This record gives sequence, C-alpha cells and structure tokens, in this order.
Amino acid sequence: MLDIEKIRADFPILQEEVYPGVPLIFLDSAASSQKPTAVIEAMNHYYRTAHANVHRGIYRLSEEATNAYEGAREKVARFINARDTAEIIYVRNATEAFNLVAYSWGEANIHPGDEILLTEMEHHANLVPWHLLVERKGATIKYVPFDENGMLDLSTLGELLTERTKIFSFTAVSNVFGTINPVRQLVDAAHAVGAVAMVDAAQAVPHMAVDVQDWDCDFLAFSSHKMCGPTGIGILYGKRAQLEAMPPFMGGGDMIQRVTLAGSTWNELPWKFEAGTPSIAEGIGLGTAVDYLTAIGMDAIHAHEQFITHYALEALSEVPGLKVWGPPIASQKAGVAAFTLEKVHPHDIAELLDKDGIAIRAGHHCAMPLHQKLGLNASARASFYLHTTTAEIDNLIISLNRVRKLFRL
Repeated sequence: MLDIEKIRADFPILQEEVYPGVPLIFLDSAASSQKPTAVIEAMNHYYRTAHANVHRGIYRLSEEATNAYEGAREKVARFINARDTAEIIYVRNATEAFNLVAYSWGEANIHPGDEILLTEMEHHANLVPWHLLVERKGATIKYVPFDENGMLDLSTLGELLTERTKIFSFTAVSNVFGTINPVRQLVDAAHAVGAVAMVDAAQAVPHMAVDVQDWDCDFLAFSSHKMCGPTGIGILYGKRAQLEAMPPFMGGGDMIQRVTLAGSTWNELPWKFEAGTPSIAEGIGLGTAVDYLTAIGMDAIHAHEQFITHYALEALSEVPGLKVWGPPIASQKAGVAAFTLEKVHPHDIAELLDKDGIAIRAGHHCAMPLHQKLGLNASARASFYLHTTTAEIDNLIISLNRVRKLFRL
C-alpha cells in the first residue's frame, strides 16, 4: 500500500482551497496531472542556476543544461525499457507524436488503396492526423468496434487486418472508458499481416509499468503532463530501424548535420526529429517526474489505482439514475469513471461539483466518435491517480446526491 498522506504532501496544489474553507478534490488527472514539488523545483533550479541553450555552447552552463536535458532522455528510455536513447524523440505532446508519424512515416509508406486500422475508442489525437493523411494519399481507414461494455471486439480483427493494412494505431488505455487493451495481442496481429503498430500510451505510461520491448510496438506516444511532469513536452518512441528510414518532420537548427546553399544533410537520431531550440526546462521536469514515479514504483501506483477504481465503481453504482460507461470490473480498466446522470447535463454536474471543490471533466473528452456511438453529446468523467483517497470518492458521492436533490430526482 502507498503512503498516501506522504504522497499528497508532495503536491502543493492539493493543500489549496478552491473557495474559502473548501479544499480541492482533484479528480481530473486523465486530462492533466498535478505536479509534485520535486518537478517544480527542478525546473526552477534550471532557470535560476543553469539556463543556457543545449548542444551549442562550449561553456559550463550550456554543458550543464545539456547533461540535464539529455539525462532526462536516458531516464525516459529506462522507464519504458527502450533499447537505447536514440529511440526516444522529444515532441511537444502525444498529439505531435502522432502527427510526426503520420507525416514522416505516412507520406513515405501510405499509397492509394492502402488501409489504416484504428479503433472506435480513439482520442482525436489518434484520429485526425490519419484523417488528414488519407485525404492526401487516397487511402482508407477502418475501425475496430467496441462492445456494450467498452471492450474492443477482437473477433473482427481477422477481417479488418489484411495485406492492405499498413499501420494499426490504437490506444493502450481508453481515456473515456478506462479500458485496458491487450497491447501485445494487437501488436502481434498487426505484425502478422506485415503492418506497423503504433500505441497511444498517454493513459498507460503514467499509471502502470510499460515495456516497449515486451509490447514489441513500432511506435509509442505519450505526454509528460499526464505523468506528474510539465506541459509542453512529450515522447515519441520508435524502433531505431523505423526512425532511421523516416525523413525529418520539421527543418531547422539542431536537426541538421550540414547546411549549404545547395542543400542540407540530417543529424543522427534522435536529433533528426528535433528542430530548433527545445523545451529544455520541460525536459528536465519530465526527467524528474520519471524519477519521482520510479521511486514510488509503477506496480504500486497501478495497484493503488485498481483499489480506488474498485471503490469508486462500487460507490457510484449506488447512486440512483447514474450509469458508468465502460468495463464494469476495475481489473479491466485504469483509474477512469465516465458517467451520466439521468436528466442532468454533464456540464451542470461538473459546475455543481466544483462548488464542493471537486474537479471533474465534462464533455466529449476529445473522443467525439465514441460518444456519438453511445448516443451521447457528453459525459462526466472522474479520474484517479496515486494521490486519490477513498475519502475523496466519498465526497464525490455526497456531491452527486446533492445534484440529484437539486434536480429533484
């Protein structure tokens, strides 16, 4: 069991009051997690004592900044068990990672008549870049459906994956249902027809141990801001052979080896895909977040979230008129509970819960096709993390019952 009170003390914002006398209950970590003091201080230390551009200066500050920034890349590589740091590409967020692959790999490998396979539960970040690609290339997209419990219908894979499939890009964990998908099984199915496999791990890497070699995926994307790190930086992992074969995504400083008026040649990996001055402080912050999560232990974090999710599902099931969407069993999902309450719009639920200091998300959660299939315009979503307590869940239930009373349900 985690020492939750000790962990909560690491997050300054959790000591704040939303309104006078109303403490914050933060249940929106799936959108963006809060930051521990260690991450905040690491970024402040860089700006106060070691700010300089990386890779360029032959002086102490620049070398110190470079070592910290590249050291963070090494930490990330170990965290997801990449073979080497050259397979770790800094991007702004997971969305940019998908766009990078769609433009760089996609432009070179997708042709008219080719097929891309996605799922119906994808975040827009893993939909829109592929929509743009097929418009340019004359390819088509197919989708693995989900069933009434928010689980992928794997019986359809045999007909959806064909010799025309060039890439299968899917989420490891649904940001709406919380569904934990069988990543290795899906990767193997893609490879069996000669397709490339890309994994959206934005909701997986912060919450459970992820091993890219065990998954054998060709590409993987995740964001720093969902794993106790800062905004403005994320990671694209790619197998070295795939990345070596891909052309650069953007041009400019740092991604070049040599420039003449006649043309340019490219830097080696990983810098071939990192044009311009990077997010240095954010990279250092991400590395510190990796240290923080590693010290606690990803297995322990996952176990705590499973406990909290089970507790929340049991409690929510006792609220009359409330429906939780997605797998009904905590072991099948991560720390997410998307729900609707009859006759009450999710935006009204979120606004009223805020008066009790409870922060949840309301809307389509960047997954409009998923909601359209469910016949919903929006849902409310409570999401949990390593600092969530059963008392916070109890307060959520009390507030939801106040909502019911206010709407005379």
